[in-house]
Amino acid sequence: MGPFLKKSHSNPGSFIGRFLGVAYQPPSTQIIQMSDQCPVFAHFLGFGGVASAMILSTIGAAYGTAKSGVGISGLATFKPELVMKSLIPIIMSGILAVYGLVVSVLIAGSLSPAEPYSLFAGCTHLAAGLACGGSGLAAGLAIGKAGDAFVRAYVYQSRVFVGMLLTLIFAEVLGLYGLIVALILNTRITGDECNA
Repeated sequence: MGPFLKKSHSNPGSFIGRFLGVAYQPPSTQIIQMSDQCPVFAHFLGFGGVASAMILSTIGAAYGTAKSGVGISGLATFKPELVMKSLIPIIMSGILAVYGLVVSVLIAGSLSPAEPYSLFAGCTHLAAGLACGGSGLAAGLAIGKAGDAFVRAYVYQSRVFVGMLLTLIFAEVLGLYGLIVALILNTRITGDECNA
């Protein structure tokens, strides 16, 4: 029922009510009933999970990209032919932001003002967002520091490439751990906690 329909116009006996096929319901039945299991602030916790997953993982990705980019720009002045092979830290940093995006979209899909949302779901979504965002931030710091150091060393010694690749993979896995934990936490919510 749109906001332009008034109570008198939405009667089933009125023209608009018959045309739209809607029956008037008193406002008290349209409001979601809150309880101890489903308080008003539960949605706030869920949105905190959305924000923390996206913001923290993006900060980690931005730091990793910026720190590695400084090393790559220094490498480009000496050996420009090595720039393409040195972009691996930047690519891995960008993947961290995708992890945060996936978790944020999953959590945001569960949030609706028209459906009841339990305190358990809010706390679980907050934990999922913090797990993904915090691990993405830590992985971004590791990728940025290690990527910068290895790119600078790669100018002088090309044999460090395999070591750089392995180190960056293990740093990237830190962010993947947070994504896995967040996905597991998201599956724990059944949605019928408010009906108990």
